[in-house]
Amino acid sequence: MKFNTLKHYYILLLILFSSCQYFDKQLPSEKELLQKELKSINWKEVDEYPSFVDCNKVEGKIERQKCFFQFLTELIQEKIQIDTLSILYPELDTIEVKVTVFPNSRIQFEPLFPKDSVTYDTVKIDSILKRRLVGFPKVNPAIKRGIPVKTQFILPVIIKVE
Repeated sequence: MKFNTLKHYYILLLILFSSCQYFDKQLPSEKELLQKELKSINWKEVDEYPSFVDCNKVEGKIERQKCFFQFLTELIQEKIQIDTLSILYPELDTIEVKVTVFPNSRIQFEPLFPKDSVTYDTVKIDSILKRRLVGFPKVNPAIKRGIPVKTQFILPVIIKVE
């Protein structure tokens, strides 16, 4: 390339100096990229809800979620129907149970009582539930970004069916 005038030299220098700004840009560090990615993740939702083997056949995320909750509620109700909760506490018709599904597929139940529940022997009810709520089928844990994660939710369980 042949430059005939001083004007061509100025243009060439201008191109060289203005293109150098592309080389001066700092790349974000791994830590910055990680922080940005962590902030963009919605930690209150999972990609896949916990499920039982029977629910894996159901199509759609919401339908599988409904299947899981319905199946779990029915199992809990079935296991506590054969107990004395309805006899000991005839006024107790529904109990809320906090369910925790761990990444290793372990499942844990914890009854929740209103803070002013002095009419119930919470220790006795807790003991009955812990004794009855065993032997569940294998639960597949919830998945977030391909990794099994712990999930917790509260299920209202009907004790008395009339």
